[in-house]
Amino acid sequence: MQAIMNWLEKYVVPVAAKIGSIRWLVALRDAFIATLPITMAGSLSTLLNALLQTYPTQWGWDGFVKAVQPIITIDNTVGTASLTIFAIFFAAMWGYNLSTQYDVDGVAGTLISLAAFFMGINGTTSVAIANGKLTAGAIKTLTGAGVTASANSITVGGAFSTGNLGSASLFTAMIFGALALVVYIFLMKKDISIKMPDTVPPAVSKAFTSLIPGIAALYLVSIVNFFFTSVTGKVFGDWLSATIQAPLLHAGQSGWMVFLVALLVQVFWFFGIHGPNVLGPVLESIWGTSQIQNIQALANHQALPFQWVRGSFDAYVWFGGSGGTIVLLIAILIFSKRADERTVAKLAFAPGLFNINEPVMFGLPIVLNAVYFIPFIVAPVVNTVIAYLVTVAGWVNPVQIAVPWITPPILNAFMATNFDFRAALLALFNMVIAFFIWMPFVLASSKVQEESTEA
Repeated sequence: MQAIMNWLEKYVVPVAAKIGSIRWLVALRDAFIATLPITMAGSLSTLLNALLQTYPTQWGWDGFVKAVQPIITIDNTVGTASLTIFAIFFAAMWGYNLSTQYDVDGVAGTLISLAAFFMGINGTTSVAIANGKLTAGAIKTLTGAGVTASANSITVGGAFSTGNLGSASLFTAMIFGALALVVYIFLMKKDISIKMPDTVPPAVSKAFTSLIPGIAALYLVSIVNFFFTSVTGKVFGDWLSATIQAPLLHAGQSGWMVFLVALLVQVFWFFGIHGPNVLGPVLESIWGTSQIQNIQALANHQALPFQWVRGSFDAYVWFGGSGGTIVLLIAILIFSKRADERTVAKLAFAPGLFNINEPVMFGLPIVLNAVYFIPFIVAPVVNTVIAYLVTVAGWVNPVQIAVPWITPPILNAFMATNFDFRAALLALFNMVIAFFIWMPFVLASSKVQEESTEA
């Protein structure tokens, strides 16, 4: 046991600490966190419409659906203004957080990142004619107005499709935003800017300071985009989605990849390094993107594209926080004879119900506690394997709603899967499994204290 801990402390912990201090990854993580209000609003609108429209329509309650149509319309508007154009919000937060990490103007960084994102996506929208065909007269009229038209479709230039503004374009926002911000931050740090007199208002002075770096950044992105499109014949965003993003999201459905992330989160946390924060860029860019696409698919009444998403970890593994620590607290309250552990358990139980587990992580503590090392690693990994296999087998609905992270265990799984009671049962089953993994180590901890007291 000690040999394993020494090895992890020597080789794994330094790597995790370095990852957690990389400003680009911190900015990426914070950008996703900053978009949480947007994600929650879009998820809530999808959830409400499932209750007001999807299920009642299946049950034949047409009168009810008609009566609540105004609410459905409001929900649809919220969904369109949030998740449907999610990449825009992410691009803005990516620019702001990366700029502030390097202590340059975050507002200018936000605008530059947004502009770079729009350069990287397809600005042409095609609409198929669903019923019938356009007449020759209609085609002539549309062509005269500058629109490309045929009997079966209309193509409009200078119009961004909402399909290119959602989660499918997140990687484009990351890469083109990063490219522009590298130039912007570099020139700002080199102080290549226009200086204004001290008498000029700060807002005006800031704008002129960012003028040269901002122009240079956007022109570089435009040049890169021009040559890329000339060589490949594709807009960068379209190429990226097909060749990199789609395979990466597909790889995120691999059981081995899910297992590895679950393991690393626990290892990092055991040494006091916040695992979900360190791995936040991976969790959010891969499984967070998958979750948003599931939410959008549900809203559009389409088949869900992904089985395992970001919320799956919260629903079935991290009960009360990383490690499933609410289960440990229950085991301590039932079996532990240690007054110190029981006191901490009583104090930490209420926060633990809402997935706040710092009191038990550092108060018990679990961090660097050799007695609890094995269950802290094993219980979440076993829970992950069980939940993954059950979900992939189709025995429970995939997570398709983003619920607040403070939602208590079991209820989280029930809501996140669009009210699938089987998901709630799976969460309960996993908690029972985790309980029996934790229990012998709780008893061992009591025995360790008794022996040390006798000695």
